[in-house]
Amino acid sequence: MAAVKAGVLLVNLGTPAAPTARAVRRYLAEFLADPRVVELPRALWLPLLHAVILPLRAPRVARLYRAIWTPEGPPLRVLSERLAARLGERLAAAAGEAVPVALAMRYGAPPVEAGLAALERAGAGRIVVLPLYPQAAASTTGSAADAVCAALRRRRAFPHLAL
Repeated sequence: MAAVKAGVLLVNLGTPAAPTARAVRRYLAEFLADPRVVELPRALWLPLLHAVILPLRAPRVARLYRAIWTPEGPPLRVLSERLAARLGERLAAAAGEAVPVALAMRYGAPPVEAGLAALERAGAGRIVVLPLYPQAAASTTGSAADAVCAALRRRRAFPHLAL
């Protein structure tokens, strides 16, 4: 019996698609609507988020993103892509064969679903999910685990999973 091919899904926080108020608003809406991030009653929090917080914060935060945005894109995504590529190289050297590594962002793009799909296309039947947070908490690692489980519920193939 052949060994099941392993792959790695790196999950980072995420970033807006562009340093614009509109893109930042979409990103912040997804991030701040996560019940693992803001643990307030939804009936209270969501109207406050959409009516007050997003209209006020998105333009201000967009200016901050413009200050750090690079020609390659947002620093967090660019650096995470480099990390994924280097990890793939190191794992391949250690294993003597290619080990697929995919990057996903918990909020924004690329989504967890896309990372899982890439690993499935690469033939990974065993997936190690590696959240790239400096701490383990419900709002970070817990939310990443929620996103992976939600994405797997929508897929027919179900890999062996380690988180």
